[in-house]
Amino acid sequence: MTTTNTPIVTKDAYLTLHYRLATLDGEDIISTFKESPATLQMGTGQLAPELELSLIGLAEGAHVTQELSPEKAFGPRNPDLVQRVSIATLKENSASGEQYVVGDLVDFAAPSGGRFAGVLRSVDEQGYIFDFNHPLAGQTLLFETKIIGIL
Repeated sequence: MTTTNTPIVTKDAYLTLHYRLATLDGEDIISTFKESPATLQMGTGQLAPELELSLIGLAEGAHVTQELSPEKAFGPRNPDLVQRVSIATLKENSASGEQYVVGDLVDFAAPSGGRFAGVLRSVDEQGYIFDFNHPLAGQTLLFETKIIGIL
């Protein structure tokens, strides 16, 4: 009698997979299904931590679609991350003469030396309102995965 031990995804597995992240109405945000599969090392930040968690325990060969609530995807929207930015601050973070319109994604220097981005939501005489939430925050998403191989 022979037994086969099908590998499963662990927190530090190296795996090859196809994946698709989509809105609830099925609109693709990103998909590898029509391209080469992705190869990644779990736990290294190649996928968002919440997306990695949804892969733990899946067996090699599994093809599943999961509905991920905002808490299991990119988090709920945080109203504290909608901030007013002064005209002076925006000029400090812009190329000379740069003009922005509502909907633009703008990159800012963080005090710690890192970078972060926000979407311009509105403009008034006092400055600009930016949303620094992840663009997918607050959304329930579909996460389809097909695990091709696990090392």
